[in-house]
Order: sequence, then C-alpha cells, then structure tokens
Amino acid sequence: MTVPSSCALPAGVRAATALGIGGTVAAPNLPRNPFALVDLQARRVEYLRVSVTDRCNYRCSYCMPAQGVPVVPRDELLAFDEIARLVRQFVALGVRKVRLTGGEPLLRRDLVRLVDQVARVPGIDDLAMTTNGHLLEGLAAPLRAAGLQRLNVSLDTLDAGRFAAVTRQGDLATVLRGLDAADAAGFEHTKLNAVVLRGLNDGDLGALAAFGARRGYLVRFIEYMPIGVDDHWGPATYLPAAEMRERLATDGWTLTPDPAATHPGGGPARHWVGNGPAGERVALGFIAAVSEKFCRLCNRVRLSATGTLRECLSAHGTLSLRDRLRAGATDADLRAAILAALLGKVDAHRFDGNEPTHEAMSSIGG
Repeated sequence: MTVPSSCALPAGVRAATALGIGGTVAAPNLPRNPFALVDLQARRVEYLRVSVTDRCNYRCSYCMPAQGVPVVPRDELLAFDEIARLVRQFVALGVRKVRLTGGEPLLRRDLVRLVDQVARVPGIDDLAMTTNGHLLEGLAAPLRAAGLQRLNVSLDTLDAGRFAAVTRQGDLATVLRGLDAADAAGFEHTKLNAVVLRGLNDGDLGALAAFGARRGYLVRFIEYMPIGVDDHWGPATYLPAAEMRERLATDGWTLTPDPAATHPGGGPARHWVGNGPAGERVALGFIAAVSEKFCRLCNRVRLSATGTLRECLSAHGTLSLRDRLRAGATDADLRAAILAALLGKVDAHRFDGNEPTHEAMSSIGG
C-alpha cells in the first residue's frame, strides 16, 4: 500500500503510520499488536466507558447548574444497535471492561435491552454501570438478569438534608431502596462513589465508610474536579484526598495503604483498608485526579452519547464514530479510525485550577 506524505495526515494517523498500522514502519519501543489499543505512552487501553444519554434526573452541584444544561435531540444519540456494534469493535481491539454511564443511564428507555445486547458481545470480562440509583429499585433485577455484572452507585452523604442539597432533586430513601434491591438481585462488589465537597459533605466520610463496612461495599471518595459550566469549583469547594484521609483519622479511622488490592473493573482509585472506631473494616478508594494525578496508568477511553470518541476526560473528542457509522463505514474502517485516534491520546489531563474544563460532567459521561 502507498502511504501518503506524513505532513498531509492528521496527528493521530501519522502516529498510527509510525507504529506500522497502515504502514511499514514500527516504533521500536512499542509492540505491534493489532489486537490491542496501545497509545504513544505505551498504555494499554482496556476499559471503555459508554454514555447512553446526556439526560439526568438530578442536578448535583458538582456536575451541573441548578437549572440544568441543554440536551441533544434524541435522534443524535447513538441507537442501541449502534452502541453494540461500536462496543464490538473496541472489544476486537482489546477492550475487556465496559461501563455504561450517562447522564443517568437508567433514564434511557428500554435500557435492559441494551444491556442484553452488550452482554452478548464475546470478550467482555466486566460489564458495569454507574448510576445515581434513583430508578434502581425497579430495574436492579431486570438488569442483573440481562447480564449486568456490577454497579457503582453515587452516594455523597447519608444525611437526607445534605443529600437533597447536593443533588438538588434527589431523595436519599429512594436511593437506599435501590441499593437494597441491587443486593437482593445478586449484585456483588458494588462500589459507592462519593464526590467530596469542602463545606458540604466533608463531614460525612466516616458515616459513609461505616455504611460501606456494614453492607460489604467498596467506598470511593472522589476529588471534585475542575469540570463544569458554572465556576463552582475552587478553594471553597475543593478538598484534596490527603485531607480526606486526615478527616477520617480525626473521626477515629485507621487507614492502611493497600497497593496490592485488586477490585473487579479496576479503575483509577488508590486503595486503603479502613478500620473504624467501632471495629468496622472496609475497603476504601481515593480518586485524586487533581492532587495525585494518575494519568500514567490511564487505561480508559470514553464514547459519548452522540458517538464521539473522547480519549481523555479533559479533552474534547474530535472523532465522531456515529457519523462514520451512519455514513456506511465498515467494521474495519471503524477499527482503523479508533486506532488512529487512540494513538493521539494525550499523555496527561490538562485541567487544574487554572485550566478548568467548561463542560457539564453529565454531558461527558464521567
């Protein structure tokens, strides 16, 4: 095959050519493996997050403004068959972990059918979903029966008043019933996600850890990231993970690093074992994208609800797999486009206090 001059090619395609994908020259420091997604930092991409909707029934203060954000027309969202087809291409390239996200994924009509379609894709080792849990009570059993393996449930506080303040439209009792239904349906290795905001729910860490210990959940405390359209992030709201651990210690918790810990689905958390003042024992994770950047270990990419491949949480995606798919691209065409885009994956995120990402988290997929 004739390879065009590199100066006429986009950066991702030039990188692909340099690695011998579609060309003849292979970089000496990376293995040429057509069945694996490997970026220029030699990170193997095995984890795909798929947003199934940009709509949400909550208005969490760390995610979007109280009035909400504009949503895209429904015909611009990927159809279920399109999602399943794209997932198959990623799995063919080495992805083994797939997570369905939103917005709030349980708002997507007939979601159980999509779970069934994705669960049937050979090669997926872990199929999970992140949800706010508001609609989980009635859907936990059908989702489990359709093949969903794990759940991450957002739970920022166990105080009903603060829960309503954080979520603006949420109801704690409804989410707790959803967790009960998930346990009854047979879900295991459930993770609780708590985004910690200074001055709002930073006094609730011990209570969340104790709840996780009672229920057998992994509790993950997440730094508030500078992503949003309302400039809510700042010194008054941001709490680094080190200070979270100090707060737990003040509440009588003894934390021991657990670097060898492995949990289904992997992910960016640094793991600790927490021993509580009443004899509790719980697995804890701290996701510190700002203060303890983990980009060198990043193994994930995101597919937006409209089919845009987003290589990094902080960077706008430019490759519309939806448009290529609807224009008649073959499976081979789609895989080649994915490979080229992933070889252009940035080495590290670009957000910090000086470079916020001005997008609603709900539209990104988390």
